[in-house]
Parts: sequence; structure tokens; C-alpha cells
Amino acid sequence: MINAAQMRAARALLGIDQRQLAEMAGVSLPTIQRMEASEGNVRGVVDTLTKVVEALDAAGVELIGDNSPSYGAGRGVRLKAPKGAAGGPG
Repeated sequence: MINAAQMRAARALLGIDQRQLAEMAGVSLPTIQRMEASEGNVRGVVDTLTKVVEALDAAGVELIGDNSPSYGAGRGVRLKAPKGAAGGPG
């Protein structure tokens, strides 16, 4: 659904801190901190994850999954695959 790096990048694009994202999503600050400390995909209650994703979407952030095209207009962020990984350089 979303990974920790995407959450941090989305916040950076919006110029907001963890507290602001928590307020936007209607979740607690410790919840956002725990999500961003996750390794790989963010783990948590599906309802909470949905609130965060919907808050980011409402703020104008398009989350792009692995190997998925981006259909929206505007600027965005995508992490490159690690070197030597499938589809990555090297």
C-alpha cells in the first residue's frame, strides 16, 4: 500500500512534518512515527493506513507503486531500484 520512504518523501514534497500529517489524517503522532520507522511496507491497521493515504491524496500526492506508471500531471518522486535488483541498473 505505502512504504516508509514514500511517506517521508510525500511529507517532504508537501513541506510538512510528522505532526501535521498526523493531524491531516486524524491519527496520532506516535502512529505516524511508528509507520515511518517501518522497514519496507508500512505495517498497521488497514483503517489507519487508509486515512494516511487518503490524507496524502487529498493534499495532492500521488503514490506510485513498484513498476507502476504515473498518470497524473505535476512533479513526483520515485525511488530507483537498488543496483543489481530486477529492473535496476547494474
